[in-house]
Amino acid sequence: MDGDAVLSLLDKDLARLHGEGIEAVSALVKINEPPEASVVAPLSQREWDVVVIGGGIRKPEPLLPLFEQIVNLVRRHAPGAAIAFNASVDDTYEAARRHL
Repeated sequence: MDGDAVLSLLDKDLARLHGEGIEAVSALVKINEPPEASVVAPLSQREWDVVVIGGGIRKPEPLLPLFEQIVNLVRRHAPGAAIAFNASVDDTYEAARRHL
């Protein structure tokens, strides 16, 4: 799936959450950059109820160290948040709703 299609699906799910009055933001991680650059600021904006970590980071075995870093950043910077995982980019809404 190309990047524009991924962003479109994520935007759709964010719009669904916003439509229900749920504050939601997206923090896209660039694979070749330290995750702190894109993850810490959004996590620190407020207290979050749930953080969804996508399968694009979780599923490919070569990205396991990055996945671990992100889980630990969430644990440190959003300690009260549930951690959810989507099965694919088009079910981020459902992953978040399971914990809200």
